[in-house]
Amino acid sequence: MELGMIGLGRMGGPMAQRLTRGGHRVAGLARNPDALRQLEEMNIVSAASFDELVNSLKPPRIVWLMIPAGAPVDENIAGLLPLLEPDDVIVDGGNSNYKDTQRRAQRLKANRIHYVDAGTSGGVWGLQNGYSIMVGGDEEVVARLRPIFETLAPAADKGWGRVGPHGAGHFTKMVHNGIEYGMMQAYGEGFAIMRHKTEFSLDLHQVAEIWRDGSVVQSWLLDLTSAALAKNPQLDGIAPYVSDSGEGRWTVAEAIDLDVAAPVITLALLQRLQSRDPESFSNKLLSAMRNQFGGHEMKKE
Repeated sequence: MELGMIGLGRMGGPMAQRLTRGGHRVAGLARNPDALRQLEEMNIVSAASFDELVNSLKPPRIVWLMIPAGAPVDENIAGLLPLLEPDDVIVDGGNSNYKDTQRRAQRLKANRIHYVDAGTSGGVWGLQNGYSIMVGGDEEVVARLRPIFETLAPAADKGWGRVGPHGAGHFTKMVHNGIEYGMMQAYGEGFAIMRHKTEFSLDLHQVAEIWRDGSVVQSWLLDLTSAALAKNPQLDGIAPYVSDSGEGRWTVAEAIDLDVAAPVITLALLQRLQSRDPESFSNKLLSAMRNQFGGHEMKKE
């Protein structure tokens, strides 16, 4: 098959390479001349504009967006829409909010353009290992794209599937990332406990390696944890600041709307927020309150 790819960064670039290696023809949009040359070196057809990208594809066209959620998606759709024709397909493989996906699908339906949401997981290891893809959209359109999903996935029959109508793919990916928050927080806390047990002088990389095989807590996240500890056992030079890209917040908000208790995911999100407060006014106030009611000593900066 052939498709256009917009967004060739940490995820989109390796995905395009995996597709070309699988025999698909990929056209990539890049406005920087150096980036255009890099695309050509990877056997990706280069395009410097929406017009060039769309004109390089035979109808019915497939254009895959691998860009940040929010306004950039709407801006790219607005740029593509006048150039596309009925029965063309836009795939959003980023981490869009599923409600935005539903809105966009309805808008494009009026122009007889198909919209597919493909929540994609795999990170920088996807080129080698394949990607997990949660797909939402009309069944017949998803079936048309099947060879693309089969190539991107770890295997043709593993790691991908249509999970429901428009929005279902991004909703499922949102929850996936919320679970990821909780798992990462649990690993972080467990290893912190072991690090503070100085009596045993534990080698945390060794422990991670032991757990990687046969243990109940083995996982790909643990594999990555072990790799990080092997490279930097004391995590020197890394600030205790943890960002979030939005999906954890959306998951927590959805849990509240659905009256579903999700304390682990919620607390994991709050821990990330707390990590960004260099002054921690709330903790200062807690110390001041203890001093007020009990005369407890306050540690000075």
